Amino acid sequence: MSDNKVLARVEGREITENDVDRLIRSMGPQRAAQFNSPDGKSMLLEEIINQELFYLDAIKKGLDKEEDFLAEVENMKSELLKQYSIRKVLNQVEVNDKEAFNYYKENRNQFRTNEKIHAKHILVEDEQQANQIYWDLKKGLFFEEAAKKYSKCPSSAQGGSLDYFERGQMIPEFEEVAFGLDINEISRPVKTQYGYHIIKIVDKRKPGISDFDEVKSMIANHLIGVKQQQAYTQEANRLRGQFKVTK
Repeated sequence: MSDNKVLARVEGREITENDVDRLIRSMGPQRAAQFNSPDGKSMLLEEIINQELFYLDAIKKGLDKEEDFLAEVENMKSELLKQYSIRKVLNQVEVNDKEAFNYYKENRNQFRTNEKIHAKHILVEDEQQANQIYWDLKKGLFFEEAAKKYSKCPSSAQGGSLDYFERGQMIPEFEEVAFGLDINEISRPVKTQYGYHIIKIVDKRKPGISDFDEVKSMIANHLIGVKQQQAYTQEANRLRGQFKVTK
C-alpha cells in the first residue's frame, strides 16, 4: 500500500491504508503474515469498519458516560501513567563504546566461536541433472549463474549463498561434505532428504574469539538491560523513602 489511500468512510471518518498497515504491525509476525495480502487486508478493513460502527453506536447510546466505563478509563490511565513513568526512567540509561569494550576485555571467553564456513549450494531434485550441472561447473560454468538458473532453494536469488554456519546448523549429510571441502572446492552431488546438493566453499573461519565490532551491539544491549534494572531498583527505593508504604 502507498500514498495512504482512503479505503472507506464511516460517518465521515476516513479509514486509510495506513490504518490497515498499523493494525498488521500490531500483530505478532506469524499472525501478521496471514493478513499481509490483498485478501487479508480486505478482511482487516472490514474489521476496522465494524469497530468504527460499534464506537459510533456506543457514543449514540451514551456508553462513554456510564460509571463503569469511566472507572475503566481511570484504571487504563493509571496503568499507562505507570508505564510512561517507568519508561522515562529507563530511557535515560545509555551505554557508550568504552563501557562496552571494557566488558568485552573482561569477558572475552564469553565470545568464543566455533569453526564456521561460508558455503554456497545448488539444490535440484534429479540426480542426473545434478551430475550434469557438476560437470558443467568443472568446465567453467559460473557457480552463482548455475545456482540462479537451476537451484530450487530460496538461496538461488543470492547465487546459492548460505552465509556462515557452524556444525549442527545443517543436516548431517550436507555438513559432513561441506566441512571437508577446501575454499573454492566444489563437491560432487550430495543426496539429502531435500534432493541433490552441489556445494562450494567460499570461506572458512577457525575457532576463536569474535572481534569486538562483531559483538558490540550485543554487549551494549546486555549492559543496557543490566543498567536499566539497576536504575529501576534505585528509583523504586528512592520513591519508597518519599511515599508511605504499608503491608
